[in-house]
Amino acid sequence: MKRKLAALAAISLASLGLAACTSGSDNTAGQSTDPGEKGFDVSSIKADPEIQKLVPQNIKDAGVLKNGASTDYAPAEFKKEDGQTPTGYDVDMVKAIAKVMGLKEGTTTHAEFDSLLPQIGSKFDIGVSAFTVSKEREAQANMISYAEVGFSYGVPKGNPQKFDPKDPCGKTIGVQTGTAQHEAIEALSKKCTDDGKKAISIKPHKLQTEVTQKVVGKQYDATLADSPVVGYAVKMTGGQIEQVGEPFDTALHGVVVAKNNEQLAKAVQAAIQKLMDDGTLKKIFTLYGAQDALKDKAELNPAVD
Repeated sequence: MKRKLAALAAISLASLGLAACTSGSDNTAGQSTDPGEKGFDVSSIKADPEIQKLVPQNIKDAGVLKNGASTDYAPAEFKKEDGQTPTGYDVDMVKAIAKVMGLKEGTTTHAEFDSLLPQIGSKFDIGVSAFTVSKEREAQANMISYAEVGFSYGVPKGNPQKFDPKDPCGKTIGVQTGTAQHEAIEALSKKCTDDGKKAISIKPHKLQTEVTQKVVGKQYDATLADSPVVGYAVKMTGGQIEQVGEPFDTALHGVVVAKNNEQLAKAVQAAIQKLMDDGTLKKIFTLYGAQDALKDKAELNPAVD
């Protein structure tokens, strides 16, 4: 599940009309407000003296922890309705990390995903942009794990078609074009026909939000997307979508720090672990419906396949 294969449009579900009647259906989605518009309030988070000691002097002097992110992957990092301001659970986590470090603020600036890694350690102090932890990336940079994301199925509330994630053959499933899930569902459909079963009726859309509308309206039996994306859809539709089965093909997500800055990497690791231990990160992730993705241990350069 490489980061850009699963990139999502930075448009809130509410802005695409999921709070109104869906086409071809009399069902109305829940009147939910996008949590990203307010984000998580980090003002009460206190600095940790021991973690402050770990922070490199140049960052202490600047008073700011600068994050680079490609803000097109709701609910991890995306833009508010103004089309400019970054928001999401990764963005809020950066603000929380900065507070624990005793800094004035943690900022997130948009940059194209493919350009991020070379700029970490120069333009940006860290990269928090739903980076999948991989051996290749760990050879180039330090990575601190904080979440584990997999593929998940979302179905209409109550699973009226009795969709079985273990047997999707013959079902109508919506996916976002160009994603890892699109590739996966095509492979699953081929396996169905190879086994003498009905092919999956695959319904690709440019935007995941379009797929969500069709699932809420019961025009599709299910959608396949990243697990936080399904959780976000549950949140944004007021429970008109629910997740079925357990996430599969999971991969760790990690914060990126320059390879030559182990001091900052250890400070980030300590800050994330503190936020895990005191429950702050769970609150942040829960705000966006992504709490199931959160890990309970922040590892520096964890072993991965």
